[in-house]
Amino acid sequence: MQLDRILPFSHELMKKTVSPGDIAIDATCGNGHDTLYLANLVGEDGHVYGFDIQKEAIDATSDRLKEEGMTDRVTLHEASHAKALDHIPEKDHSRIKGAIFNLGFLPGSDKTVVTTPDQTITAIDQMLAAMPKGSMIVLVIYHGHQGGKEEKERVIEYASYLDQRFVHVLRYQFINQKNNAPFILALEKA
Repeated sequence: MQLDRILPFSHELMKKTVSPGDIAIDATCGNGHDTLYLANLVGEDGHVYGFDIQKEAIDATSDRLKEEGMTDRVTLHEASHAKALDHIPEKDHSRIKGAIFNLGFLPGSDKTVVTTPDQTITAIDQMLAAMPKGSMIVLVIYHGHQGGKEEKERVIEYASYLDQRFVHVLRYQFINQKNNAPFILALEKA
């Protein structure tokens, strides 16, 4: 298939935006795959800040980073992404070039612990205000779980009303897939 699947496309978007020496955010660490990917993109002179509300996710991400020798490039916080900027030094705010979210729940864990629309929209709003022009937020939206439909609808509504002079919003979705297939919203700061 020539079309990128959802997760590879999310990484391609980050690759186009995040360069060595930049700051990046993994807003939902999960099992650490995106965190590790971002750590490779920022290189030795950049830094990644990772967030998750579940200790299990922070531990899994930490283990993955240790296996790859990347712990020095990443700072992990067991905290909501809505509080991300509170944990990132203010001097780094204007250097945040990319942020990635996987909305939903941690695979293989308690499906009642999920991202929520209020927390997600707060995080996006704060990050957009801090990030420089040319930066990007990528949201991989899983919506087949309890509460997922509401979060999907509210995040889409929020993104739809962002002023196009300041933010370009892309929706990347396979529209003929069954079972609530995930899709991407990419927000590029203009």
